Amino acid sequence: METESEPYVRLATLRQLHRVVADLNTARSLADTLQTVVDGIVVGLGYELACVNLVRPDGDLVVAAFAGDPAAEALITGRVGSRASWERRLTMGECWDGLRFIPHTEGWVLLEDDVPQWHTDGPDPRFEDEWHPEDRLYAPMYASGGELLGVISVDRPRNGRRPGAWGREALQMYAFQAAIAISNARLRANMQRALVRLEREQQALRASEESFRQAFEYAPSGMAIAEMGGDQHGRLLRTNDALCRLLGRPASVLRRYSFSDLVHPEDIGTLLRTSAEGGRAELRLGRRDGTYVWVSLRNSVVADAADGPRFLLTHVEDIEERKRHELQLAHRASHDSLTGLPNSAELRARLGARLCRRPQSARATAIEALDAAFEGREAHGGHDGHEVRAEVGGGGEHGFQPDGPDRYPGGDPFDFPGAPTAPTDGPYDHHVHTVAPAADVDDGTKGLAVLFCDLDGFKSINDRFGHHTGDAVLIEVARRLTTGVRDGDTVARLGGDEFVVLADGLGAADAADLAVRLRNAIIPPIRVDGRAVRVGASFGIGWASCGMSADEVLRSADQRMYIEKRSRSKAHRRAG
Repeated sequence: METESEPYVRLATLRQLHRVVADLNTARSLADTLQTVVDGIVVGLGYELACVNLVRPDGDLVVAAFAGDPAAEALITGRVGSRASWERRLTMGECWDGLRFIPHTEGWVLLEDDVPQWHTDGPDPRFEDEWHPEDRLYAPMYASGGELLGVISVDRPRNGRRPGAWGREALQMYAFQAAIAISNARLRANMQRALVRLEREQQALRASEESFRQAFEYAPSGMAIAEMGGDQHGRLLRTNDALCRLLGRPASVLRRYSFSDLVHPEDIGTLLRTSAEGGRAELRLGRRDGTYVWVSLRNSVVADAADGPRFLLTHVEDIEERKRHELQLAHRASHDSLTGLPNSAELRARLGARLCRRPQSARATAIEALDAAFEGREAHGGHDGHEVRAEVGGGGEHGFQPDGPDRYPGGDPFDFPGAPTAPTDGPYDHHVHTVAPAADVDDGTKGLAVLFCDLDGFKSINDRFGHHTGDAVLIEVARRLTTGVRDGDTVARLGGDEFVVLADGLGAADAADLAVRLRNAIIPPIRVDGRAVRVGASFGIGWASCGMSADEVLRSADQRMYIEKRSRSKAHRRAG
């Protein structure tokens, strides 16, 4: 029931409400508006604490402004509560028209959720309408379209009692006005940002032509503008000084060319595959002196006007030094740092490139394939006059090819029952298989020999004279091995004092002769710092063959090397 002074209280509250609402419209920014909202509640509506929880773009609510207690403000300002927790709160307790009141008898379940909260200790209420320290009163703020803008949270009424009907009405009216003020502040902020952005865009537009001209002309790297479309597509229209210096040609001469006229013949495909918009390519362009330089091309499309013709803007960067550095890095990654020889990884890569998974036993020999072909053809009515020639080491699966690629339009001439079946698993269709010579007799077969070399006596040199001498010995051995092989052969350092030689096109006798020559090249004394030292060498000869892995080939050669090493005394090993 209202007391006699209630009308006067209403009038005083209305004056305070009018004053604080007027203050809302004086704030210049969104942050000022939010702080004015909470300050107005503390000053004009009779609450000791107030805060605004503002909805973020992701839907959660952040404590954006706080008034009434500096300690509480420092603790919870900027903290975030989830949208789900807030929606739970706005459906609990008692609905006071547009407000939501959660008494302490129900609010205890909210003590552990993620909504930032601040409570002060106090005595239990003595009267029914007395405010409890854990009572909660919320005033949701909505935009004109019904979208939740935020929630005003108030605490500790100065009279110590729950607000009556007029107090509730005043808080609800204030929340309504605060929502309008916040929406207007946001609108002003968006308009200000839009105006600033528009002004910047206009300034940038006015300065764009001059900026582009200066950027184009004075760019430290090459720039070019070329035509797009039509008969003159790709023709250079404009080039800057940096590109002219890079290619050694004046701008008047470059206007006669397109990039396709200047590119290295091996890189023309790369240029044609480079898209106009956002395309990138690394290729070589020709200089006036006939040399080529590595460059990086980056394309973009520019328009002369809104609906005007489009041109191709190409940025040309000199990457000659980077390419040289990349080659050096690739060499370091694949070569031994001490001797400069290919390392273990590079050796396995080169060896693996010659091998496939198909075992040698799955292939018929050349004679077997030819006999089976003609036997099968006679069993099916004789041959039809097609001439077949045998090619030793040819590209066919069994060493045979018809006279021409189109001689058998119907398919494989041996495709009939009884013919040897050729696998059709793609990787082997055009693969020249690596074949190992027979182990017991030299039948003239040439193969890829793998010579595994282990130095004899190297450890004693390393231990006696130090690593400097040992490194010098390894370098000299690497030089002697490299000198003793052909240009196409590979000499690699596997690690420690182990070396491997890959020599293609050798028979069994050839490989044995090569091992003897290399051993004889290694055993002469090596002079290091005025001191002569000697090492011997043990060689094991293995053969690469399809169906084997690189590790299996190396393991086979390693085992043969140890057999050869054990078959000789230590004195003989050092002597070679």
